[in-house]
Amino acid sequence: MSNSTKKWYALYTKPGCEKKVANLLSRKNIENYCPLKRQWNGRKKVVLEPLFNSYVFVQITDAHLLNIRMSDSIVNFVYWLGKPAVIQDEEIAIMKQIMNEYANVKLEKIPFDLDGMVRVIGVPLEDKKANKVSVINNTVVIVLPSLGYMMLAEIDKTNVEILPAPKQPFTIAEKYQYAV
Repeated sequence: MSNSTKKWYALYTKPGCEKKVANLLSRKNIENYCPLKRQWNGRKKVVLEPLFNSYVFVQITDAHLLNIRMSDSIVNFVYWLGKPAVIQDEEIAIMKQIMNEYANVKLEKIPFDLDGMVRVIGVPLEDKKANKVSVINNTVVIVLPSLGYMMLAEIDKTNVEILPAPKQPFTIAEKYQYAV
């Protein structure tokens, strides 16, 4: 990949500065994403709070890494194996769709590896196959492996179609049938 290819990175910000950093980057015409969730502040007021504490996502080229890091209220990039962690485009797209469609979205650290594949046929993931997705009761769980988190959103079960697992060459019964 060349240095001129834009990639998504996660920025680690000072606590409580996520919206400030996103606004600063927007003023500099730098593509960024700070997912915001609606939260009640008392009984009457709804406020927008960052979904990820101290994270803002930015799409830049490798050449702009140093300039971005020197911006006010940015601590550093999130690193993986000694390099700034690259976030997959698909993960950002799924985050945007989930945040646009659902008000009740939660975020949790990944406690274990989820296996399987489903296709969500209702909004917001229509016609998208997503690896590492699970449906538990009325909650869709979408794993964001680049970040080590999973998003949980309430969804109507009628919008989920479970895809059949790939057929193994033999079932256990068939294996024993051919055994001598």
